[in-house]
Amino acid sequence: MIRAFDALTLPLLRRLDPEGAHRLAIAGLKLLPAPRAAEDDPKLATRAFGLNFPNPVGMAAGFDKNAEVPDALLRLGFGFVEIGSVTPRPQEGNPRPRLFRLEEDSAIINRMGFNNDGADQVLRRLAHRAARGGIVGVNVGANKDSADRAADYVRLIETFAPVASYFTVNVSSPNTPGLRNLQQGAMLDDLLARVVEARDRAQINAGHTPLLLKIAPDLTLSELDDVVHVARARGIDGMIVSNTTLSRPRILRDRERAKEQGGLSGRPLLRLSNRMVAETYVRVEGAFPLIGVGGIDSGGAALTKIRAGASLIQLYSSLVYRGLGLIESIKADLLSTLRRTGRDSLSEIVGADAAMITAEDWPD
Repeated sequence: MIRAFDALTLPLLRRLDPEGAHRLAIAGLKLLPAPRAAEDDPKLATRAFGLNFPNPVGMAAGFDKNAEVPDALLRLGFGFVEIGSVTPRPQEGNPRPRLFRLEEDSAIINRMGFNNDGADQVLRRLAHRAARGGIVGVNVGANKDSADRAADYVRLIETFAPVASYFTVNVSSPNTPGLRNLQQGAMLDDLLARVVEARDRAQINAGHTPLLLKIAPDLTLSELDDVVHVARARGIDGMIVSNTTLSRPRILRDRERAKEQGGLSGRPLLRLSNRMVAETYVRVEGAFPLIGVGGIDSGGAALTKIRAGASLIQLYSSLVYRGLGLIESIKADLLSTLRRTGRDSLSEIVGADAAMITAEDWPD
């Protein structure tokens, strides 16, 4: 049924401008009952951050910014959904156009700028669906004009602790001026100290909520050393590697569209993201799990991300080109790999290729 749905809707959505197509997709998921995916094979079950995921395939932040359709996405077969990024106050984001397809490259460039409805509206939606279960993470960010961005993250942690399965502290979007500076040394240490303290205060009433840090793929290895050191010292629960890239790989075919400002995602990001996953994995030394995101558009690509060091994976851009059937396709390929190799769990291959990947030449 999902493949038939893709065959009907993908050509229509691709005729629309990218942001219009996105809004139509959200509206469709809100209005039409999503077909329930088949029950996941127990071999795909993954435990990370103290949470039990039915499968390791998640919807990345950016699609459901305002928590409008998390339950529809879970019904479609995602093992978890991450909503946001959410800021304390509503924010329009950057001027349009701000979302671009690179069709020849199966890629996207965006400079959205944390457009969202704000914490109050998103909280109401998440509170309304809280009893339905499923793992729904909340990706939090700072308002563009905030005088104290760290205070924005603290406020959001306190606000969403009762309804979030986990938090993602997003300091790696390239589309809010100065935000990526929060990945640097003392600024990151101060931020994580404050959000961990806020999370720990909130857990008295809300219980423990895992806290993850999402980083950019454009960090130098020296910067990554510092990030991992601070993350481990502050006792966060995991990291998401990685956000979109400001780089433009030489393999891009649509060179004209590639000149647009913003973060690049999709297939061309796979090698760089995998390298950053592997580099992070070897530095973390098992202290906490990683979520790998960037360029996953097949079961084979998902497997490379896991073997690079990711316990869980996320996707978004590839759905624009491959449709919702990609979710089940990836899960089927992962399950086939486990059966073919006689393994009981994907955890047995997490990081299997990390050392080899870090010895390769840096991706162009």
